[in-house]
Amino acid sequence: MTTISTDVRKITGRIGAEIVGVDPAGDLDATQVAFLADALHEHKALVFRNVELDDEGQQRFAARFGELTKAHPTVPAVEGAPTILPVDSEQGRANHWHTDVTFVLNPPQASTLRSLVVPPYGGETLIANSAAAYRDLPEPLRAFADTLRAVHTNDYDYVQPPETVNEREQARRAQFVSRKYRTVHPVVRVHPVTGERGLYIGGFAQRIEGLSVTESRDLLRLLQSYVTRPENVVRLPWEPNQLVLFDNRITQHYAIDNYDGLPRRLNRVTVAGDIPVGVDGRASESLEGDASHYTSVA
Repeated sequence: MTTISTDVRKITGRIGAEIVGVDPAGDLDATQVAFLADALHEHKALVFRNVELDDEGQQRFAARFGELTKAHPTVPAVEGAPTILPVDSEQGRANHWHTDVTFVLNPPQASTLRSLVVPPYGGETLIANSAAAYRDLPEPLRAFADTLRAVHTNDYDYVQPPETVNEREQARRAQFVSRKYRTVHPVVRVHPVTGERGLYIGGFAQRIEGLSVTESRDLLRLLQSYVTRPENVVRLPWEPNQLVLFDNRITQHYAIDNYDGLPRRLNRVTVAGDIPVGVDGRASESLEGDASHYTSVA
């Protein structure tokens, strides 16, 4: 018999690692799950290649890390699989920087993406380390960010202005905002396991509490520029039978629309998260929208 030793192979210096020797489709024991959790906390995004997973297997793997959320607060799930969200290029493209579902009180702690259909070129996913971004801030800006809170909402034109989209895309947007959410989160979130501080912003963050829309946009744009610095980003190409697990509490991601309209399909399963807490110990607060049908508080 050939034994494959467990290995963690860094992809970049600041974020991303490939896991070798642990099969997500297998019957993982507590030691293996703890190993993966530690690797996730250190590297923020983990890649598994040549994985034979179906929908049930992806859900089973994600559930190793906690209770699963439903697929999405407003977007329909895969038929017969209420915890799986289809990420289908034919149903829209999330080519903007974001952290999953930050418009609810307790966004997912982790997300899994599994490749189903990949284009022959392009279609990569970028994932950014928001803790490294926070550490990159000049000290006066870091201290200022520690004091801020931002309102996140699903009700805004995060992909395209409404006057530029066709009827089908307008229907998708209407579905996305069919139930409106507004939640205020700390701009700097303290990771509940590692204690790291990370910039908790992204595309759903629309306004800084106490500032005007214009002032908010300028400040969010400045902070976001640190998140998306090339040093803080890993670019993950998709292959058949690939699984990616990332820590949704301390990363942002972006699906690149660079594949000429070819089919691209992934399935997403997310793990329920806790309520974010800022540097001052103050927790996030829901302003509008009940997400209890989507996730319980972990």
